Amino acid sequence: MTVVLENLGKRFGTGAPVLEGVTASIGQGEFVALLGASGCGKSTLLNIIAGLDRPTAGALEVPADGAAFMFQDAALYPWLTARGNIELALRLRGVPKGERRARAVELLELVRLGDAADRRPHELSGGMRQRVALARALSQDRQVLLMDEPFAALDAITRDLLHEELTRIWRETGRTIIFVTHNVREAVRLGQRILLLSSRPGRVVAEWPVPDAVKHDAGASATLANELTTRLRQEIARHAK
Repeated sequence: MTVVLENLGKRFGTGAPVLEGVTASIGQGEFVALLGASGCGKSTLLNIIAGLDRPTAGALEVPADGAAFMFQDAALYPWLTARGNIELALRLRGVPKGERRARAVELLELVRLGDAADRRPHELSGGMRQRVALARALSQDRQVLLMDEPFAALDAITRDLLHEELTRIWRETGRTIIFVTHNVREAVRLGQRILLLSSRPGRVVAEWPVPDAVKHDAGASATLANELTTRLRQEIARHAK
């Protein structure tokens, strides 16, 4: 297994626990969607997996080289071109200067932005900026890619297009992806497996496999989405009591 979480917990100071008893295993090359209501601890869990925060209970195993992270905000340097943003990430990783340009162009081609290499962020659409951010995350060359609601701020059509692109890139690169979302349809469309995180304190309370046959069958996808929506609403209602 690439990522293993065992009874993971997180509490900030003396407050109520944010995460409690989180247990899950994620295999190499797997695409897992982590679904849950806003504020249930999904982002906190990603931060712990990424090494940006520490759990206060339990244990975890991650690859020795850590994980790459893609956030909801592309956070590109506005004075750098698309290629320049990626080259900077490669520079910080220690990639020799002579290799950076070719590698940056290769990554932009992977996300189908080769023609936009010399544009600055303000010249790119929201979807294009997120593609650059994805290329930058991939430039870290980590086996695990963590994605924290990266498409949440995009319109529905752009989001659908990026779902297709991300699925293609995942299949081409073989990365292990943990994708956080509160969007049921997005989880069904992207994940090979969906883990449902309860309302606080967050813990994995259910999981569903999503075979390709379900993804390609509108009726089966709708049935699964309805089941997930019902369970998600139950978790939200439980937290509201």
